[in-house]
Formats: sequence, structure tokens, C-alpha cells
Amino acid sequence: MPRVVLPASLRVFPLTGCILLPGNWLPLHIFEPRYRAMVRDALATDRLIGMIQPRLPAADNVAPVVESAEHPELHPVGCVGKIEHSLPEPDGRFHILLKGVSRFTLVEEMCEQSGYRWFHVNYQAYSGDFQEPSCNLDSSRILRAMEVLKQSHSLSIDPEDFRGLSGIAVLNGLSAALPFAPAEKQALLEAASPQEREHLLLALMAMGFQQGTGTRCPPPSTIH
Repeated sequence: MPRVVLPASLRVFPLTGCILLPGNWLPLHIFEPRYRAMVRDALATDRLIGMIQPRLPAADNVAPVVESAEHPELHPVGCVGKIEHSLPEPDGRFHILLKGVSRFTLVEEMCEQSGYRWFHVNYQAYSGDFQEPSCNLDSSRILRAMEVLKQSHSLSIDPEDFRGLSGIAVLNGLSAALPFAPAEKQALLEAASPQEREHLLLALMAMGFQQGTGTRCPPPSTIH
């Protein structure tokens, strides 16, 4: 992807059960006033928003929702995304499409602007994230694991939808899309390399889950 100049301070959007990874796409419906202001400000400047999960989510595994608490404690690592497409609604809401750029580490919280949170951030630990979308990765094991899950769990995700994608797109797409618990998604986000993320994703898939809860089920079979 074209090199994006990463700012030293970043507006952040806390969402439970939602991670963004380098090269991934994330559609969002923005309806809360403070986050409408965030999107307006981002569109008027660098188009960048930092996606991050609260440490104590409102529910163990839910569709991405804004936390009700004004200032939830946040995980230390998130991922900055660039608004590639935006569709404003007449009532002030937005539909936006973010593309993941790089992970970041929180350094220090700044004063709020327009009701949303800003942080000084650091990208030093994730200097390889710009190259991650071009990583050469064989996704065959992940797709075989998806076939097992499709046969044993009621999933709305079809493995066939991923077969035409690059290996890294399959890995990062499923890491974000499968209904893992927020803490497990955070571990996938923080994985040191795509290979480590693949290993963790396969382990989580082998453990099984109940869609929408993050509760573990006995594995239906061994995934090799």
C-alpha cells in the first residue's frame, strides 16, 4: 500500500470485539455524536482513526459496539486505519470503510477533542506492518480448518468467499471476522508476526466455539 505518514498523536475509537489488521478492510456505521465529530475531523485532516479494544468489554463477545463507559481502560495495542470511503447520511450519521495501516502502542492520553479520546502513540514495534499485506503465506491449513468449522458450527462465514484471496488476507480477515472472544482477538492483533498469528488462529479454530458467545466447545476433530 502507499506509504502513509503516521502521526505522533491519534484519535482512537474503542470498540469491543473488533480488531483491525494491516491491509484489512473494516466497515463501520457511525451514529454516536462524539464519533460523528471524530469522522468529520478525520475527513478534514489525515483521514486516520485508531481502532482499539477496551480491556473490560461490556459483554464477552458481541458485535462491535461503542462502550457505554465514557473512559474505559484500553488495551495498549490497536491499529490505525485510513478512511478510504465515506458516505454521510442526512441525519449526520456516517458509513465509513477503513483500511488497516499499522498497529500502534498507546503512550499517553491527551485532552479530549469534541468528546472523543486522543493519545500519543508509538509505532516502533510494528515497523514491518507496512509490508505485511504483501507477505507470502500459504492459507491452505486455515481453509481446511474453516471447512471443519463449517461442518460442525453454524457459521455465517463461507470458506469459499476466501479462496480467491491472498494468504495474508485470509489470515487477517478470519482473525477479525470469526466470533472469538475479545481477549482472543486482542492476542491475534498483538501476534509478533503473521506466522505467529497463523499458529494462534489455527489453535483457536481447533478449540471450537459457540457463535456469538465465545464459549468453547469440544473440538469436532483434530485440525492438521
